[in-house]
Amino acid sequence: MSHIVTIEKMVAGGDCMTKIQGKNVFVPYAIPGEKVSVDITKSFRDYDLAEIREIIEPSAHRAKPFCPLYGKCGGCNMQHIDFDYQIELRKGILRDSFVREGLKVPEIEVVSGAEKGYRSRIQLTDGGFNEKGSGSVVRIDFCPVATEEINSYLAKTPWNERPAGRTHIFGDRRVLGENHVIIADEKDKSQAQEKIIGESKKKSRLKVKKNTYFKGSVQDEKNLCSVELLGKRIDFDTRGFFQSNLEVLEKSIGKIMLNTGGKNVLDMYAGCGTFSVFLSDIFEKTTLVEHNRDAIVFAEKNLLGKKHESYGQSGEKWVSDNAPKILCDNGGFDAVVIDPPRSGMEKGVRDWLCKNKTGQIRSVSCNPSTHARDAAFLVKSGYSLEKLYLLDFYPQTSHIESLAFFDYFDS
Repeated sequence: MSHIVTIEKMVAGGDCMTKIQGKNVFVPYAIPGEKVSVDITKSFRDYDLAEIREIIEPSAHRAKPFCPLYGKCGGCNMQHIDFDYQIELRKGILRDSFVREGLKVPEIEVVSGAEKGYRSRIQLTDGGFNEKGSGSVVRIDFCPVATEEINSYLAKTPWNERPAGRTHIFGDRRVLGENHVIIADEKDKSQAQEKIIGESKKKSRLKVKKNTYFKGSVQDEKNLCSVELLGKRIDFDTRGFFQSNLEVLEKSIGKIMLNTGGKNVLDMYAGCGTFSVFLSDIFEKTTLVEHNRDAIVFAEKNLLGKKHESYGQSGEKWVSDNAPKILCDNGGFDAVVIDPPRSGMEKGVRDWLCKNKTGQIRSVSCNPSTHARDAAFLVKSGYSLEKLYLLDFYPQTSHIESLAFFDYFDS
């Protein structure tokens, strides 16, 4: 049975919401304001899922998808919306997340770049992309949101010559090297890790000390990727995480460095030290905290010659074991840059920030709901939410990253 409904709004994840007989219904590939006919595909106690049967009154913002695989590939989910309105929708989802936490939201500023040809990092499964909602593989020879360098690899590499299993590809004009493309096979990582773990049980219990290289970490030169960002070289493992929109990353770094500087800075969840490379130019000493032992090795390499300390442990462990002595020896931090995983700040880290009242916090997040949750704790403890940015890393998708400025004014 079909239902004719008017779409109310877009929610986190990119689906749109409407109501049928008072029950929330989520509809993919719709646009707020449209009148559509939908069929219920799955029903749950509190909500239903539906699909569009017919668009009766299309939105003025509806656009023709530019990729022939749109809706089949599991990547983009907003190509049916014109780009400017996409940004407004992502801003709205970000704003709503903060408003739900009772926060007064400043005007959201947007850091954006190219709407196509921006993505420097892709993952292939058996040479193709994963199909949306299934275990099948979609054959791919060109991806319109990927960089020219990645598409050159796809065009030049026949389907039967691509690696089996999962493959990580990083390609961009900023990648140092002859082809500007690095290809890493996931199998190399698992095999190397098995070898390392099997060598010695002692290594799995390795105690972490500042500025210590981890003998148990796995590094392979063929998986090393080096990029030049704003005139600085940054190395990382292609198999690990690194932002895949380098244009927006460069612009975001500029925002993070805005109106800050001083003696001591903390880079919490530092990864391979991307932000620290630039923070170390405007602060006398940089402290990095990152639990991933492979990433912190690259951070050490990227900050060679800079005054810093790195701690390869979780944020909560650092707070309990090291923060008190650091504050006693060095005094407080003038600023904190924090970029947690999707789950947000660890409770111990959040509580420590609320208690210690750092003058400036630059908070980066890939999840608006946990970002807003953590922001509410900071504001309740006395911080002021001064700025909020939408970091538009992933055009054509509903993925939202954000940057918030928190200041503490000691009265």
